[in-house]
Amino acid sequence: MLLTILQYARKNECSDIHLVANRRPIVRHIGELVSLDLPVLENGQVYDIIQSIISPEQLEMYEKGMDVDSAYTDDAGHRYRLNIYRQQGVPAIAMRLLNNHIPTIDELKLPPILKDIAMQPRGLVLVTGPTGSGKSTTLAAMIDYINDSKKHHILTLEDPIEYIHQSKKSMVNQREIHKDAHDFQSGLRSALREDPDVILVGEMRDYETISLALTAAETGHLVLSTLHTTGAASTIDRIIDAFPPHQQSQVRTQLAGVLKAVISQALLPKADFSGRTAVHEIMLMTDAIGNLIRENKIVQINTAIQTGLRVGMQTLDGNLAKLVSDHIISFEVASEITSNPELLKRYLGRP
Repeated sequence: MLLTILQYARKNECSDIHLVANRRPIVRHIGELVSLDLPVLENGQVYDIIQSIISPEQLEMYEKGMDVDSAYTDDAGHRYRLNIYRQQGVPAIAMRLLNNHIPTIDELKLPPILKDIAMQPRGLVLVTGPTGSGKSTTLAAMIDYINDSKKHHILTLEDPIEYIHQSKKSMVNQREIHKDAHDFQSGLRSALREDPDVILVGEMRDYETISLALTAAETGHLVLSTLHTTGAASTIDRIIDAFPPHQQSQVRTQLAGVLKAVISQALLPKADFSGRTAVHEIMLMTDAIGNLIRENKIVQINTAIQTGLRVGMQTLDGNLAKLVSDHIISFEVASEITSNPELLKRYLGRP
């Protein structure tokens, strides 16, 4: 049955698969959950699938009650990101479909300024957004651009590895958490001794990882990472709030010195129902924004982004308005995601 489900998901360009005991298989298609016309999965069937797609060591972890993050490659060579878990005591699997081909910045129709951001010699670049918003794909495209353009050592720390990069101009080494490194913190500490030029940290999950990433950016590396935040202002707040109050003033100064860009994105259904498209807010570090961070005036960053359009910055509402004007997304979809409906209407000249 697994083969049938995987083939259906690939053929119909689904993004995720959910296999839960006592339910029919479910896929996510253009952002919506769809129940497949297949028999209800039995407890034993889901457990058999789990056994077939993870290692004996991971199965042992799962049987001890832990969730398991992993990657799986099917017989056709297609890759999937896995989370194996339990719900109400029964086994469950969440699978994210991955693309073997690493799409380029141009193929993804990402803002061209991302090429300039990827070429930064040092500093911290963050790609943010909710789960399933394409952060990993955007980062993979940026890493691929560096790989094509510079003779660098690119080191990635991922949980699990999603896109496999082949060394081109650059040398790329990819380390998987729990396999090649114990955790993000220890992997990041080791990374500083492995002569990298570029470090990709799959996710800045906690205080220690954030602190080490800031140090790595401060010591001359280009660090790329993700956060589950929406917008530059909330991203900066999240980083600062991860530190104890007595360190926050110092962290604001540190962040103002190393942060180069925050790229916030979401995936929205297209107006013609042919798939999804990305919408972006892009903040680039300027002296003005650096001062706002140091002076704890984060709330004013959105205004600074609006005044920075000529240097390549982009507001979420401005990008939404363009997508609506170009008939790529509907006004209704844009209205659901905007935080300022009146501003969106003003951009579009609507009453």
